[in-house]
Amino acid sequence: MRSRNASPSPESPPKSTVQQDTTPLKRPVLVAAVLVFSSLVVSLMQSLMLPIQSDLPRLLNTSADNASWVITATLLGSAVAMPIAGKLADMYGKKPVLVATSAILLVGSLLCALFDQLSLVLIGRVLQGVAMGYLPVAMSFVRQVLPKPMVNSTMAAVSASLGVGGALGVPISAWIAQQFNWHILFWITAVLATAMLALAVAALPHIRTSASGRIDVVGSIILVIGLVSFLVGISKGGTWGWSSVPTVTLIAFGLVVLPLWGLYELRLDNPLVDLRTTVKKPVLLTNLAALLIGFGLMGHNVVIPQLLQLPTETGVGMGQTIMQAGLWLAPGAMMMLVLAPVSSRLLTRFGAKSALGIGAVVLTLGYGSATLFMDAPWQLMIASAIASAGVGIGYAAMPTLIMENVPAHEAGSAVGVNALMRSLGSTVAAAVMTGVITSNLVTTGGITAPARDAFTLSFIVGAVAALGAVLFVLLVPRGADSAAAADSPSGAEEGQDADRELASV
Repeated sequence: MRSRNASPSPESPPKSTVQQDTTPLKRPVLVAAVLVFSSLVVSLMQSLMLPIQSDLPRLLNTSADNASWVITATLLGSAVAMPIAGKLADMYGKKPVLVATSAILLVGSLLCALFDQLSLVLIGRVLQGVAMGYLPVAMSFVRQVLPKPMVNSTMAAVSASLGVGGALGVPISAWIAQQFNWHILFWITAVLATAMLALAVAALPHIRTSASGRIDVVGSIILVIGLVSFLVGISKGGTWGWSSVPTVTLIAFGLVVLPLWGLYELRLDNPLVDLRTTVKKPVLLTNLAALLIGFGLMGHNVVIPQLLQLPTETGVGMGQTIMQAGLWLAPGAMMMLVLAPVSSRLLTRFGAKSALGIGAVVLTLGYGSATLFMDAPWQLMIASAIASAGVGIGYAAMPTLIMENVPAHEAGSAVGVNALMRSLGSTVAAAVMTGVITSNLVTTGGITAPARDAFTLSFIVGAVAALGAVLFVLLVPRGADSAAAADSPSGAEEGQDADRELASV
């Protein structure tokens, strides 16, 4: 087997020779703004269809089960795209991938805007999910090109956009769908994607990469098969039944294929994901914390809207419309963005490990407060805001901690895996929280709905998951976010190398 440090084979693609755009680093604020804006747009795709989910069978002239794939398709596209987009960015440069994902979002939006056929809308939604590969690449790009004083604040804003976009998408799309034809949703995303594409081409610098090799096609296919099988089983378990043959088969198949994928990757000199780096203690523990914090984000996004929207006749619901519920959650989403400067200060002053721990503790407090305050929308709004603040701080810290403990040429791939872990956590949370809520149903006033205790239990489950994230953070070796940065080319030296590379173009 060829050594990992051996020169690339003649079959490997040449290093990128694309030149950097004219003097982009004279406008670092513009570069940061483009990355934050584009990340926010991409994140909107998570929740864009939720307000009209119940109407999809009629709108697409299909069954409810078939229509539900419109939601699942975006999840699957994003899950498989994140690690692959990160690897491509490491090999060919980050700007080409950011441009490509913007173009993919535009194509997907146009398909959904122009057609009513289920098959074409599904393809469009998959492409919109694939466009979420923009996020991990943008995070690693921030560290590569921006001046050091801007890195933490921009990283915090880009990371927060993942939660902000998902939360704001509900009230915005609910209002648009109520006032206009549902296709307008996608005409708007098409316009936003066009702006993303133009800004990526015009404003983002291109940095030549020293990485070489070729994309691991076989490994990518195996990863896609394993992830899709597992995620479909998890996301459809509530509909198909957790003990049904399709659910059990898909989950089991995914759990078999993914370890086999790992064994295959370990045999390669240039794998899709360097698992030897991924299992380093700081990286592994950060990814496990990401899984649980992702669980925390989706958990309260599943539970609180249901509690808000249940009829008041149930004795536990608050009778809010989906738009009203989204508006009650909006302050929590904005909290993530407003706290970006706080996250940046925590990263600068205490380091990424401490910031991640603080975020997990705040998330725990958010779920804990929800168990006590369930009697009015404003109480749930406060609990959501606390939990969202914790998620925002945690999301800002995770990519920083990852990049400080991996080689510079693997930064995009490593952040992509971290983003995938967040996504997996969110998928599992949706299934778990739905199961917990529906495990205790009572009939009041002729309406069958979850009991108050079911909601309390779901918040306790979320708090336990957040405490698990705290534990994983405590196990991260001391100094992993400082010594590693000094020793690794992906730390402060990476920014210096990027500056020298830009100056030489």
